[in-house]
Amino acid sequence: MHFPGTRRAALVIIACALGFPFSVSGAADGETTDAPGDSEIEVVDMTPDEAPSLSMRHLATGIGSLFKGPGHYYQPHEILVETTPSGAYLDLFYVRANFQKRFEQAESPVRVLLPPRAESGDRDSFRIRAFAEGYRQKSVSMKANTTEERVVIDLEPLPNELVGLGHQYFAGRTSLTFLTREPLTFRLQEGSDAVSIVLTETARSDAAEAALDSMHSPVIDQAVGQQLGEDLLVKLALTDDAKLATIDLRSRKHYDAARDLHALVIELVPEKEKQAAVTRALAALAKVRGSDIRGCRLAFEKSLRKQLDPGALSRALAPSGSFVDPYLRASMRRLGELSQGNVVVFTDGTEYDPSVLIELEAALFESGKARGYLALLRRFVDGMEAGPFRDETLRSLIAPELDPDGFAAVLEAAHASEKACRAGR
Repeated sequence: MHFPGTRRAALVIIACALGFPFSVSGAADGETTDAPGDSEIEVVDMTPDEAPSLSMRHLATGIGSLFKGPGHYYQPHEILVETTPSGAYLDLFYVRANFQKRFEQAESPVRVLLPPRAESGDRDSFRIRAFAEGYRQKSVSMKANTTEERVVIDLEPLPNELVGLGHQYFAGRTSLTFLTREPLTFRLQEGSDAVSIVLTETARSDAAEAALDSMHSPVIDQAVGQQLGEDLLVKLALTDDAKLATIDLRSRKHYDAARDLHALVIELVPEKEKQAAVTRALAALAKVRGSDIRGCRLAFEKSLRKQLDPGALSRALAPSGSFVDPYLRASMRRLGELSQGNVVVFTDGTEYDPSVLIELEAALFESGKARGYLALLRRFVDGMEAGPFRDETLRSLIAPELDPDGFAAVLEAAHASEKACRAGR
C-alpha cells in the first residue's frame, strides 16, 4: 500500500537500520553550496506531489550511500539549466512512467529543484523544451536521478528570416511583399474579418516588425506579427468596408537578384471595387495638366528624389508584375503627352518618347530619373485619394519599402522646398 505522507520517515528508518548516517537537512560532507551571484537566478521546484511506491530500489539506495554519502540520495538536488542565447522560454516536465506529474514554465537561466534521488522512480525523467523567438525549438530529456548539475541547450537559428516588408495600396487594392533570405513556404487562412499568413520556419527582423506595426490602408485596419514556435503568423485585420466585400487573395513569388532576396507578394483585391477603382484612376490621370509637372512642383520632385534611396525608388517604379504596373505605365504615357515635343527628359539628359513602345519600356525602367514623373504621380494620387490615405497612397507608389513615419518626414521636407520656391518668385 502506498503512503506518500510517510515516505521520508520510511527512508530514514531503512537507512538507520542499515547503519547509514542520515541528515534530513544540510549538505553532505564535501558538498558545495550555490556559487556567489546565483541568488538572483529563479528556482523552480519540480518535486512531484506523490513519491513512488517503496521497492527493493530503496534498499539498494541505502547500500549505495556507503560510497556516495547519504546526501547524494536523500537530499533534493538542483540542475542549472541555461540556453544559448540566454533568456529562452522553458517548458519543464517531470514524468513518471510516461505520465506527467509536474509541469512548470520558466525563463533561462533557471535552477531546477528535483526530488531526492531515493524518491525518484526507475522510470522518472526530467524533460526540458526550450524555445526562443527566431530559433528552432529543442528538447532535452534525462533521468530524474541524474548526477548532472548543469545543462546547456544550444538553440539553432531558424533557417529563414523576414528581413523586409513592403506595403502598397492603390486603386482599392492592397499588396504585401515579404522579403526573405530563403524561399518561403507559406499558408493562407481567410476569415470573415481577417486574413492570416503563416510563414513556415521564419523569424522576423526588427525592421519587418516596425513595418507591420505601421501598416494601415482602406483595406487593412491593423497588421500584427506573432511568432508561434518556429512559424511566423502575420494577421491582417480588415477594415469595416473590406469586411463587407468579397476579398480575392492572390500570391506570387519572384527573386530579387540585386539584393539576393526572395519575395512573396500577397494581394488583397476587393472584387466589387475593382472596376470602379480602375475607372476612377483613369479619370484622375486624365485631369493631370502640364502645369502640374512644371515650375515649383519640380522643386517638390527634386526634394523627393534627393531624399529617397535611388535603388529603392527604381525598384518601386520599375515594372515588377505588380498590380500598380498598369497605372505607372499609363502615367508615363501621360507624362509624354504633357512634355514638350512629347519627349520625356531624364536627369542624365536621356530622352524617350513614350508613344513608341520600346522607348516606353526603357523609360519605365529609368522612371525614377524622369523629370516631372514624381510630380505627376503626386497629382495623380491627389485625384484618386482626397481623404486621409492620400499620403499613404503616394508612399505606396514611390517608396513602399519606407515606413510611414519616415515618408512623412520626406514629404514634409518636399512641401517645404516647394513652398520656398513659391515664396522666392
